[in-house]
Amino acid sequence: MTMAVIGFIGLGHMGGPMSANLVKAGHTVRGYDLVPAALEAAAANGVTTAASVAETVTGADAVITMLPGGKHLLDCYDDVLASASPDTLLIDSSTVDVADAREAHRRAEAAGFGSLDAPVSGGTAGAEAGTLTFMVGGSEEAFHRAEPVLEPMARKVIHCGGPGNGQVTKMCNNLILGASMIAVSEAFVLGERLGVANQALYDVVSISTGQCWSLTTNCPVPDLVETSRANHDYEPGFAAALMLKDLKLAASAAEQSGTDAAIGRLATELYQRFNDEGGGGYDFGAIIKSIRDRSGD
Repeated sequence: MTMAVIGFIGLGHMGGPMSANLVKAGHTVRGYDLVPAALEAAAANGVTTAASVAETVTGADAVITMLPGGKHLLDCYDDVLASASPDTLLIDSSTVDVADAREAHRRAEAAGFGSLDAPVSGGTAGAEAGTLTFMVGGSEEAFHRAEPVLEPMARKVIHCGGPGNGQVTKMCNNLILGASMIAVSEAFVLGERLGVANQALYDVVSISTGQCWSLTTNCPVPDLVETSRANHDYEPGFAAALMLKDLKLAASAAEQSGTDAAIGRLATELYQRFNDEGGGGYDFGAIIKSIRDRSGD
């Protein structure tokens, strides 16, 4: 599939720039979103906007969905499966519960469609730059068909196994990410309270065994790392509300699978608290503010 007609459903903070990168790669992209402003922005980037799901997917070689949750995905698939051509490849890049992802695969297979769950890592910056990591679940055949579609949006496209395994991989990654951001934030607050300069702590840890992405790419302390959202008043690259959503998915999967994930449960509780305090619209690194506020005099 060199030049393709791609239907793209969900043109928000992630889907908008992702669809724009497909246009830049030479694909014909038809896009649909319930929000008029999202459609306008997509049109400015060369996406042909559609008035319905049916119009978006009719005649498309591939359909990509980027939606808020599993219910939205399954409701959308009712319309997609009714209107798409039999050889259309369905790629869902939403982050949803594993059970919902596998149900979407089941429905697609029953209707005769190839399908993949392909959630992403990299946030809005990665979506804009075309440097996302796609974690893909589904058959080998569908994966190879999808690679030319996904590559213009990606730094890396990785096949993680059968249906739903993309979502499993995504939730495992974000469990690590959420927990590591809390640990980095606690370490900086502890250092501050005991008299260690933030720069000194960063200089040591960034080349030592505590080094991690939450420190060296999205450090929760301003003015230490150029790419950090802390430098922009925690304007979200990946909002705390979305981190909480992903941690809840991981906690649910851990419970259902009988996995002892105590750190994951605690990280979920702490991000829930931060969201309850009004932090959901900030970058997830802003949880350091909650930790500072709750630290004693």
